[in-house]
Amino acid sequence: MPDFSRSPTRPRAPRCFSLRTATAVLLFRAAGEHRRAAASTALLPRPAEQDASSSSSSPSSSSPPHCSTPDGSPARQELAVRSWLALPWDVTVVLLGSHPSTLALAGRLGRRVTVEAAVDSSFTGTPFFHSMIARAQAAADSDICVLVDAEVVLLPEAVTLLTDLSRIDRDWLLVSMSRNVSSFPYNLAHSAMLEEIQAGKWAADGSDRGLVLAWNNPGRPLLAGVVPSFLYGRGAHSWWLAHEVLSSETRLVFDASSLVLGLYPEDFTAKRGAGLSSSGRLPDGSWESGVNRHLASVYGSYCHRPPGGHHHSFSMLYEVVKHSEDYMLSKVEEPSFSNFVIGREQNTHEGFGKPWNKENSCLSDHLPSYSSENPEAADAPYSLEMLLQFVTDENRSVVLGVAGASYRDMLMSWVCRLRHLRVTNFVVCALDQETYEFAVLQGLPVFRDPTSPKNVSFDDCHFGTQCFKRVTKVKSRIVLEIIRLGYNVLLSDVDVYWFRNPVKFLYSLGPATFAAQSDEFNETGPINMPRRLNSGFYYARSDSATITTMDMVVKHAAKSNSSEQPSFYDVLCGKGGVNRLGDDRCLEPSTNLTVVFLDRDKFPNGAYKGLWERHDLRLACRNLGCFIIHNNWVNGRKKKLWRQTASGLWDYDPSSRMCLQSWGEASSSFTAAEQFHASEDTES
Repeated sequence: MPDFSRSPTRPRAPRCFSLRTATAVLLFRAAGEHRRAAASTALLPRPAEQDASSSSSSPSSSSPPHCSTPDGSPARQELAVRSWLALPWDVTVVLLGSHPSTLALAGRLGRRVTVEAAVDSSFTGTPFFHSMIARAQAAADSDICVLVDAEVVLLPEAVTLLTDLSRIDRDWLLVSMSRNVSSFPYNLAHSAMLEEIQAGKWAADGSDRGLVLAWNNPGRPLLAGVVPSFLYGRGAHSWWLAHEVLSSETRLVFDASSLVLGLYPEDFTAKRGAGLSSSGRLPDGSWESGVNRHLASVYGSYCHRPPGGHHHSFSMLYEVVKHSEDYMLSKVEEPSFSNFVIGREQNTHEGFGKPWNKENSCLSDHLPSYSSENPEAADAPYSLEMLLQFVTDENRSVVLGVAGASYRDMLMSWVCRLRHLRVTNFVVCALDQETYEFAVLQGLPVFRDPTSPKNVSFDDCHFGTQCFKRVTKVKSRIVLEIIRLGYNVLLSDVDVYWFRNPVKFLYSLGPATFAAQSDEFNETGPINMPRRLNSGFYYARSDSATITTMDMVVKHAAKSNSSEQPSFYDVLCGKGGVNRLGDDRCLEPSTNLTVVFLDRDKFPNGAYKGLWERHDLRLACRNLGCFIIHNNWVNGRKKKLWRQTASGLWDYDPSSRMCLQSWGEASSSFTAAEQFHASEDTES
């Protein structure tokens, strides 16, 4: 047994959190005397039932509203949560997710189970592994975190082992594999003893979702570096994490795969076949697995040979062995890690052999060149038509954002704000391949416009520049394409900050109505004067009047040497405003399309009432009843970034590539200046 000093204090009773129906994090705080774990819960035969079968997709942390249930079996998830609640102490569970089935599960299981939705997820609902890890790490007042899939039944042995390991006065990470059980006819009860389970009775599940990860001192770093934006359940992430912790030598790593800590009533690896997502609308694309393989190949050393080659000795690696009722730690001198990383992975992790074999394990360090020009390519993400069908709301309205590489961090802040507001009906048009690949890695519903201008300037594409004029004309062309497909479009520049969701209000204005922000800076007088229609925020309905008029705008802009913005006004309101109606409207005579210039108290531009110079911009806009505020009337990308971050209207951490959350350490310590400099660094 290695000579690790043991803490003289006895662990306190655990406090546990489960992270939604995709995975669970149990958080333990030490206190009081322990009872023997095996005596407190039992698995008893349950009546036969028709279990809801899960698709091959992983469960989602924020499923779209039209999905009936999150992926995975609700019956198995409830069984798993009940197993956590039946562990030897007073356990509380927090499920992450906003899906009605998650809320219903919490309601059935009583006050000890609550729901929290603040974990990043992709537009398909697949949660991000790095956001899950960050949520667990935010629980700095806990002693131990356990990360486990929501369909894994945890056995009392897990608590018994963690109780023993909690006395080790070192930082550590525990890794174990759940056991596959093709038939699982058990219910949980508190009144009987659990029959001892032999480790060899069932096959170990070494898939990422089959792993059980546990670590102590969650307030301290897990590894030397950052966890990339892996998509949970799509492969590579748990193996990558264990390997990087081992390589970082920041923690001892304990391999407990010889023990049975959890059971899963189906082989995870058998669920990886092609099929439909839970929505039935999008195929379960292997592109998500490709994203994870790409990240594994370019971050850390998982796909590279370590110093010393295959026989390099990991000084921090120990195997957990049970002798009678005692646990022993056996030093692993060779990195064969036969029960875990190398030996098992080549059999259980699809396409990944030994981590040191880069040719067999990892993809090249670039993503396939997906684009809307070739949407049928193997493993390609979704076409524009598929995305629109998937994200649209009940009124067939979608929000469109357009961005290039120079605005990718502002794009993500915009996306994070939409996520916080539970706005899911948005799509993103990428102006270049770099932004497209970045957006794919961030889980966005993104498509690439093949007609976008090339060589977009990084720092010289602001209002009035030739670059700006070329880029803006892409937006009107895309809007026209979408409304021709039968969808209403809210075009929102990514420098528009949303306080509330305006889509229902804009839809309520009725058909044959085009609503746009006014760029008028004078606080009094008409707001529909010449050239005061802002083409960075408008709502276009999919009706014949709007389609015909937008076609006129696009053709007018194509012949102009200016941006598209003057074309909007000249077509909709006439040269010099000859088609103006009153102080806030126009009427396009050939189509009878009514143009509404939106109330600036609710939709202020960047010069209105000096709002951006207010000490508390958020409070000022709340008092006005703002839906949004546009960060325009400022010259240059850097000034725009500084103004938005300094005002506190920023929702993205570029260093971690995560949305800022109320539970995150970054939310309280990540200052505006740091955000601005981080943006500069990531875009240089």
